[in-house]
Amino acid sequence: MFAKLASTVIIASSMVAGVLAAPAVTPNNILARTFQSFNNWGGLSSFGNFDNFYGADNFDGSVHVTQIVKQEEHVVCHTQAIEIIQQRLLVLQEMAKRIITEQVCEVETQTVVFEQFHASLGNFRHDISRSSGHQVGFDSGIASHFGSLCNSDGSLSTSDLGFKGSDCGSQTVIVGGSNWNDASSPSSCGAAFSAASSAISSLH
Repeated sequence: MFAKLASTVIIASSMVAGVLAAPAVTPNNILARTFQSFNNWGGLSSFGNFDNFYGADNFDGSVHVTQIVKQEEHVVCHTQAIEIIQQRLLVLQEMAKRIITEQVCEVETQTVVFEQFHASLGNFRHDISRSSGHQVGFDSGIASHFGSLCNSDGSLSTSDLGFKGSDCGSQTVIVGGSNWNDASSPSSCGAAFSAASSAISSLH
């Protein structure tokens, strides 16, 4: 699946807040850009340095985004049975729950860190629909730490993995082979999103 194409790393896109995430600031939207700091929020020590991960004005990682494409890796998708995909995503979901509940005791911090996780993951929806301006892929450097989440005895690790949320995208691998079509896919993906949203709404 991985074929070496080149050994150089090139910048495919460099996207910052003013380019991607927000229109030109006007008196009407200055207030909308006011950010909420969570450092020591509510006097809870578990919020110490919370803003340092993505940045105080970048709660879910969507405002300041830089993608640097790793050209030495070429990845192509290979379709698997949908149950295989759903199983693996459920594992990731339950691991997120485990991390939040085992390593955070204050329910207020659990609440905020889950909303941050949920929102940052949700940003990928705009990549898939090609509406974010980002390349569709993943950060291989950050993904490579998956095996470091647990110790050899199965307990959750507590070691610093050495990156911040603002680093996400700096080792982007673009996954090829999708059936995206500029003419038809915006409509078909919109229909798929609407169908999924209706399924969710019908349950709540």
